[in-house]
Amino acid sequence: MNRDHLPAPTPQRRQCVQALGAFTLLSALPAWAARTRNPEPDASTLALWPHDSRVPGGVARLSLGPSPQRPKVTTGDSQVLVLGDVIEWTAIVGIPLSASVGEHHANVQTDKGTRSLDYQVRSKKYTEQRLTVSPKTVDLSPEDNARYEREREHQQKVMASFSEPFARAADLHMRVPVPGRRSSSFGLRRIFNGQSRNPHSGMDIAAATGTPVTAPLPGRVIDVGDYFFNGGTVWLDHGGGLLTMYCHLSKVDCKVGDELKTGEAFCKVGATGRVTGPHLHWGVMLNRTMVDPALFID
Repeated sequence: MNRDHLPAPTPQRRQCVQALGAFTLLSALPAWAARTRNPEPDASTLALWPHDSRVPGGVARLSLGPSPQRPKVTTGDSQVLVLGDVIEWTAIVGIPLSASVGEHHANVQTDKGTRSLDYQVRSKKYTEQRLTVSPKTVDLSPEDNARYEREREHQQKVMASFSEPFARAADLHMRVPVPGRRSSSFGLRRIFNGQSRNPHSGMDIAAATGTPVTAPLPGRVIDVGDYFFNGGTVWLDHGGGLLTMYCHLSKVDCKVGDELKTGEAFCKVGATGRVTGPHLHWGVMLNRTMVDPALFID
């Protein structure tokens, strides 16, 4: 996995631009106007953003160059988190676990117009686990399936949330929300009775029931619920399409609309939903795509 970081604008470049003192001169810089491909960042820089890992389930950090206003970036029909300043903007793009290997595109809209930005996705092999279990463990009854479909529709609306990036969004390095052993990693593919299931879309952290869960970044509570698979669940919005989810909770100590500070406790570990023991399932989402939480903490 590539752990390289996006290079920060040099002090010399910033001083030069500030000395020019006009956006008209900024727009004359050729750094982004002719760029059609976005190479992977080299090693010199900010450790406050997620690691650049251009694989399925990873994150691509795409340099957008200077612009007097924050560019709007989309991939598919989803808006992308954009951070930086007038001298250098960066798109933080979540890559779906289902993404194919090869060239992908993001659309960039600025005051200069719209352009396509290309980047490459490499292959990654995640761990597989083959299990033989009782069919009733994996096959839903008609009633349970109907409940799941209702809840899935609601969850899709929650996942579509997009708010302005928070003022402190320059720092996306997350605190692990609960102490404990990582009992299941992101991307794990389980095969039950010979049938492949969706890969694991988060990180499981083993902890005792009742262990407090804390916010990894400042955020706003946008959903609280009790769902068939996920049990007690909370979603937090960290701005710009960056969301986090917390599942299988035994207790929720927050409500929709609450604003949380980094490190503030808001729920407790449990074993609710379709699980066999207490743990926290922690998910991280960018542009409606679940990505590897380890990229934000390691």
